[in-house]
Amino acid sequence: MANYDPRPEHKFTFGLWTVGNTGRDPFGLPVRNALAPHELVHVLAEVGAYGVNFHDNDLIPIDATPSERDQILKDFRAALNATGLKVPMATTNLFHDPAFKDGAFTSNDPNVRAYALQKTMHAIDLGASLGAGIYVFWGGREGTETDASKNPLDAGKRFREALNFLCNYVKDQGYDLKFALEAKPNEPRSDIYLPTTGAMLGFIATLDYPEMVGVNPEVAHEHMAGLNFMHAVAQAWDAGKLFHIDLNDQKFGRYDQDFRFGADMLKQAFFLVKFLEDVGYTGSRHFDAHAYRTEDYVGVKDFAVGCMRTYLILKEKAQRFNQDKEIQALLAEINADNGHFNYLAGGYSRDKANRLKGESFDRPALGARGLGYERLDQLTVEVLLGVR
Repeated sequence: MANYDPRPEHKFTFGLWTVGNTGRDPFGLPVRNALAPHELVHVLAEVGAYGVNFHDNDLIPIDATPSERDQILKDFRAALNATGLKVPMATTNLFHDPAFKDGAFTSNDPNVRAYALQKTMHAIDLGASLGAGIYVFWGGREGTETDASKNPLDAGKRFREALNFLCNYVKDQGYDLKFALEAKPNEPRSDIYLPTTGAMLGFIATLDYPEMVGVNPEVAHEHMAGLNFMHAVAQAWDAGKLFHIDLNDQKFGRYDQDFRFGADMLKQAFFLVKFLEDVGYTGSRHFDAHAYRTEDYVGVKDFAVGCMRTYLILKEKAQRFNQDKEIQALLAEINADNGHFNYLAGGYSRDKANRLKGESFDRPALGARGLGYERLDQLTVEVLLGVR
């Protein structure tokens, strides 16, 4: 029987806010008691995770006293040392406190923008001190309910200036740290700026240090917009900007559900895992999800184990797909190439253009050819259903 137990080389990570989610929602009170950060580290160690990630205030409450901060950090470091868990990524909470009700870096209020920078610098210091190599920015409040309230050009400039400032801060401090921007179309704002991974990739090219900044695409956020997540990941990979990834599950067009990875859309999850494994992605497989509100902490562990097992099962299915002789023969037929147009490789030249203009094509035959995609898709389904 296959072994689907997580190992350190799988780099499965969870946020404190994931296993620490108490089940509270806009319509109901918490159903689970809050655990301290060091207790959550031990929960993750029990289920076999590689690492733990956090927002600054997941670890240190925003109103903690210096002595409380010191004790929390002492307990957290002790738990990391005892379990061997790593801290690959950190981020700043710039969305929960009322001060950020109209955004952080894009707020109309210069006092709020300055406070957001200060808070982020302190949080970067904290993350770097615990070994984080990736720093994520999710602009949960960077948006509007009415476009009368904020000029999008001003907002974009403010966001750019903030990231440029923070890139310089990281360089000045000598931290070995890269930034990853996380897109989301809406919620909690009616409209969030830079709503998709593609929009983030375009924005990164306008920064002073684009080499320091990549993306952290999330399954649920692209699915909220009805988009194909794997395509967004492929675009980020092609651009050399897939610095981190958030794995969960989500029905198309819904509020942010953050289901267990593979809980709802298995076919999409399969193609995502296959892509990551085929291209050799070596970063963290971070699960930004949470257990159903129905669960106690036994159920939370079931949720965390389920995320990792599903990934490993789909990884095995991807290997089976790649080794299936019938599937590979069909793919070879679909992608058949007699080499006649190899001369087009390597880019444009006048000779190539003139030669191509002289070619003859059987247009009706091109349109009449069956491509076999129905058969290919059915074979894929059969791999997923375990009958191949």
